[in-house]
Amino acid sequence: MSGSSESRCIRLEVISGKNLQIPSWRIPAGIYVSINVDSRRRWKSAIGVLSSDESVVWGNSVTLSSHSLPVLSVEIRASFELGRTLGGGEVIGELQMLWDELLDHGDEPFDLSFSSVRGVHPSIKLKAAIVHACDNQDDALFDSLIDCEIARDTDAGHTQFAAYMTSENVSHLINAVEHFQLVLDQCPVSHPDHATALTNLACARLEGYILNDLEDIDATTFLFRDALALRPQRHPNHPLSLYNLTRALTWRHNKESTAGDIREAAQLYHELLPLCPEGTYLYSIAAGENGVDHVIGSCNQLPKDASDEGIHFRRVVLDLCPLGHQLRPSILNKLSSALRSRFTQRGHIDDLDEGILFRREAVSLCPEGHADRNTYLNNLAFSLVSRFRYQGKPNDLDEAISLHEEALRLCPVGHKSRDYSLNTLGGALIARFNKRGDIDDITQAISLRREALMLTPPGHPHRHTTLNNLALTLQTRCNKSHVREDLDEAIDLYRESLRLNGLDHPGYPATLLGLSSVLCSRFKQTQKNEDVEEAIVLCQQSLVALSSLHPGRYFSYVWLKEAYLSRHEIRHDPADLLLAIENFRLASRHPTQGLPQRIATAYKWTIAAEQHGHVSALEAYSTCFELLDGHLATRSSTISRREAAAAFDGVRSLPVDAASCAIYHDNLRQAVELTEQGRGQQWSLASRLRTPVEDLESANPTLARDFSELSKRVSNSAQSSATITDRAAADREAIEYRRLTTQWEAAVAEIRDLPAFSRFLLPPSYEDLQAAARQGPVIMLIASEYSCSAIIVPTSGDPHHVPLPSITLADLKILKDRFTRAIRDSSRMNPRESRTDLIVLLRIIWDQIMLPIVDVLEHVLKLQRRSRIWLCPTAAFTSIPLHAAHPFQTKPDLDEESAYLRPLWRSDRVNQGAGKGKALLAVDSELELVHKLVPATANRTTISSDEATRAGALSALQQNTWVHLACHGKQDPKQPYDSHFVMRDEHLTLLDIMERHIPQAEFAFLSACHTAVGDEKTPDEVIHLAAGLQFSGFKSVVGTLWEVDDSVAKHVVEAFYGYMFGDLKNGGVMDCTRAAWALNCATHAVKTKVPLEQRMVFVHIGV
Repeated sequence: MSGSSESRCIRLEVISGKNLQIPSWRIPAGIYVSINVDSRRRWKSAIGVLSSDESVVWGNSVTLSSHSLPVLSVEIRASFELGRTLGGGEVIGELQMLWDELLDHGDEPFDLSFSSVRGVHPSIKLKAAIVHACDNQDDALFDSLIDCEIARDTDAGHTQFAAYMTSENVSHLINAVEHFQLVLDQCPVSHPDHATALTNLACARLEGYILNDLEDIDATTFLFRDALALRPQRHPNHPLSLYNLTRALTWRHNKESTAGDIREAAQLYHELLPLCPEGTYLYSIAAGENGVDHVIGSCNQLPKDASDEGIHFRRVVLDLCPLGHQLRPSILNKLSSALRSRFTQRGHIDDLDEGILFRREAVSLCPEGHADRNTYLNNLAFSLVSRFRYQGKPNDLDEAISLHEEALRLCPVGHKSRDYSLNTLGGALIARFNKRGDIDDITQAISLRREALMLTPPGHPHRHTTLNNLALTLQTRCNKSHVREDLDEAIDLYRESLRLNGLDHPGYPATLLGLSSVLCSRFKQTQKNEDVEEAIVLCQQSLVALSSLHPGRYFSYVWLKEAYLSRHEIRHDPADLLLAIENFRLASRHPTQGLPQRIATAYKWTIAAEQHGHVSALEAYSTCFELLDGHLATRSSTISRREAAAAFDGVRSLPVDAASCAIYHDNLRQAVELTEQGRGQQWSLASRLRTPVEDLESANPTLARDFSELSKRVSNSAQSSATITDRAAADREAIEYRRLTTQWEAAVAEIRDLPAFSRFLLPPSYEDLQAAARQGPVIMLIASEYSCSAIIVPTSGDPHHVPLPSITLADLKILKDRFTRAIRDSSRMNPRESRTDLIVLLRIIWDQIMLPIVDVLEHVLKLQRRSRIWLCPTAAFTSIPLHAAHPFQTKPDLDEESAYLRPLWRSDRVNQGAGKGKALLAVDSELELVHKLVPATANRTTISSDEATRAGALSALQQNTWVHLACHGKQDPKQPYDSHFVMRDEHLTLLDIMERHIPQAEFAFLSACHTAVGDEKTPDEVIHLAAGLQFSGFKSVVGTLWEVDDSVAKHVVEAFYGYMFGDLKNGGVMDCTRAAWALNCATHAVKTKVPLEQRMVFVHIGV
C-alpha cells in the first residue's frame, strides 16, 4: 500500500510474542508491549504471563492516528510486578517503523522482529487495518505515570542492571544498586511500592553476590524477606517473592553450607510450586535443575535427623519429588532411614511400617539394570528384618532373605558394596536360625561374614562392623552347638574391634555388649570368675555410654541380668538374684525395644522368679500380660492376633502358671483376675471394638457417639486388612489401623476420666468377674506345670481354693488321649453295649477333679443340690468332658439327684438382656421334628436345601433371636477361625460369625459336629463355633464336642425342646435361660435310647 499524507485511523492488534528473553536473566512477572500514541502518551498492552517456551499471548488492540506521530514506536518490556507497577520495567526490545511499512501486510498477521538478546531475536505478532474512526480505543491502557522521579530512577536501575548482567562490568552494578537504593529511600514502609523497591535492590545485590562482586548476602536475604512479608498469600506477586527468597537462600547455602538455608528453601518451594501453573516460565525455572532439583540434591547431602521436625522436613522434600522424578527413590530412602531411626529411639511401629512402604516404592522405581537397585533392595530387607524382630511376622523374614539374596547377586566379586550385602544377608539368616533352628542358616551366615571380613582388611572403614558381625554369628552358633572354639574366636574378634573403636565411636557401646555377652556365655561353660566379672563391668560401661531411651540399653539390661543370674547359680549370693531381677524389670519395660523381645524377657523373668522362689513372680506375670496385650493390639485382624499369640510357645501356659503362682502366694482374687486376663485376650481385643455403650450414652452422649464411630472405623479397618494380599497395600492398611487405634485409645482415656467409668474396658477386677456368679458359683479349673487346682467364685465374698493333688498336667494330657480313643471306640459299638472304658474315665474325672469341688460346694458354701453352677476350664482342662463326670455308683446312700450335683454348663462372660423376635429354624433331617416342638405362636423362618447358603444364613442370624442349626460342622484345630458350618454354596466360618454383631440374639442350638471344641495352640482361648455365636450376641448356646450321630441326635433334640417349651401351655414365655436345665433333663430322659458318648457330646455355654 502506498503512503499518504492524509490522516488515517489504524487499528493495531497485538497478538503474541516469542523468544522473549530478559537481558538481565531476571524472572519477570510478565511481558507487555508499549506503543507511542502521541508525544505525551504511550499505550500499554496487558501484562502477559511468560510461558516456559518464552512466549506470550496478548490479543490486545488499539486504534491509532497516523497524524499524531510520523512513525510508530514499539517496545517490548519485562514487568517485575503484576498489578501496580513501578516504572516501565526492563526493555527487551525496541524499534521504530513507518506507518506504510505497518500497512504493507494487508489484513494478514505478521511478525515484527527486534534486536538480538543473548543470541535470539525477540518478536511480536501484529495485525494492522485501516478503520473509519479514531475514537474507539478498544483495549487502550494508557500510561499514567505517578511519582515520575521514582519511576525514572527505577527504570535507570533496570537499565544499569541489564548492562551489568551482559557485560559483568562492576560499575554498572554499583550504578544499579545506587539507583535502586535511591528509590527505596523514597518509598518508606507505608508506600505502596515499598515491596517492589525492596525486591529490585535485593535482586541486583544477589547477582553481585553470585558473581563475587558483593559480599553481604545476609542483608540481601533480609530485603527479600521483608518484600515477601508485604506480599502475603493471594497477593499477585507472592509466588515471585517466594522464588526470589529461595534463590537467595540456595546461593547462601551453596557458598557457606548453611543447612538451615537449604531446609527453608525446600519449605518455600513446597509452598511455591502449587502456586505456579504448569507451562509458565516461572514454573519451568522453579521446577528445573537449577531450582527445586538443586535444592533436593542439596537436601540429600544433609545428615540424618530423626527428630519430629527432621522427619517433617523429609516429607516436605518428598512432596517436591512427584512420581517420575529421578530423585524420588533417593528421597524415599532418606525419609525411610529417618523413620527407622525414630522407631529405634521410640519404638513406634507406625514409623517402621511407613518406612517399609516408602522403601517398597523405592525398589519399584529402580527396575533391573538400575545402578542403585542393590542398595534399595538391601534397605527394604533390613527394615523387614527389623519389623520381624519387633512383631515376629515370619513372612517379613522370608521376604527379607529373598531381597538380600537378590541384592547379593547384583554385587559380584569386586563390587564396592559386596561386603555390605554379605553382612546383611548373614544377619537375616541369623534371625531365621534363631526362629527355626535350621543349622544350614547359621552355617551359611558364618561363611558369608567370613568372606565379608576378607573384603575389609585392616584400615578399611567397615572392618570394626564386620568383626562384630562375625563374632555375633559365631556366638549364635555356639549357643546351640556349645562349641568352645566359636566362643574363643568371637572374644578375639570383639577385642580387635574394641581396639579399633575409640570411646566416642558410635559403635563402641554395641561392641562392649557383644564382648560382655560372649564372656558371659564362656563363663557358663568354664565358670572362670574373671569372665563374668569382666562381662558385668562391660555392661555397666555400655549403660554409661547410652542415653536413657537408647534402644541399646535393653541389651545392656539383658546381659547384665544374664551375668548376675550366672554368678548367682555359682555363688548363691542373694544380692546377685536381686540385681538380676531388677535388670529383668528394666529390660522388659524398656520402651524403645520391640514388644516380642520384651515379652520373651518378661516370660523368662517369670521362669527365673518361679525357679528361685522370688517374690517378683506375680509382677513378672502381670508385666507379661500387659506386653502381650499391647503386642496383639498392633495386629489389625482377628486371625493375625491369634497367630501372634500362638507364636510365643512358652506364653501359652501363662494364664494358668500366673494363677498357680497367685494361689501359692495365697492371693486367690489375683489368681482369678490373672486367669481371666490371660485366657480371654483375643476375645477381649475383639470385643473392645464392639462394647455396648448404653451407660456412656446416658452420661455423655457426644463422647459415646464419638467412641462408637471410632470403634466402627477400627473394626472396619481390621476386617478390610484381613482380605488384602498385596504386601504394600497391607502395610498401608496396618498404618491406618494403628492411626485409628491411637484415636480410639485417646477416646477411651477421656471416657475413663468420667465419674463411674474409671475401669472402662480395663481387664476386669475380681468384683467385676464375680458379677458372672450372681446366679450361681463359677468354678475355674487351672492346670499348670506347678499345680492343678480349682477356684470357686461364689455369688459373694472371697473365692475358695480347691487343691487337686491327685491330678497333674501330665495326667490331664493322658486323660485327653484316653478319652479320644474311648469315644472313637464307642462310636463303633452297638448302642446297647456297655461303654466300660468311657465309664472308667468319667469316674476318674469325678473322683479326682469334680468330687473335691462338690465337697466344697456342699459343705463349705452350703449349696443346695441341683443348684446351678458354671465351669470355666483352662488349658488342659478344656480337652476333658468335665460336664459328664459321674461316680457311676449304685449305693443306697447316693441317690440319682445327688449324682447330678455337678456342672453341666460352661460359661464365658456374656452380654445380658433379652430380645423378642421370631424363631429361625435352619434344619435338615430334624426340620419337621423341630417344627412340631416349637410353639405355633412363634413366627418362624425356614432355610433349607438350596436356600441354605452362607449369605442366607448370615442374614437370618442377624434378623432372628432363636436358631436351630442342623448341618455338618467342622472344627479346624490348627486355624480355629476357619472352623465352619457347611452351607449349600460355601462355608459359614467362625470368622464370619464373629464379624456380625447380633445384640437381639438369645438362643442357638448347634446340632452339628465339633461346634464347642477349642484351639490346640491357644488352649486358654475358647475359640470355637459355639463361642463365636456367643461373642456375636447369643446369650445361650448348645454345642457339640465331637461327631454327632444323626440317627440318635433327634432324640436329644426332641427331649430338649419338650422341656424347653413345656411351660408355654400354662402362659409361660420362650426363655433362653432354661436351656441348661432343659439339656440336663433331656440327656437323662433319653439315656435308654441314646448311648453315653452321644449324650455327653452336647454341652451348654452361656446363661
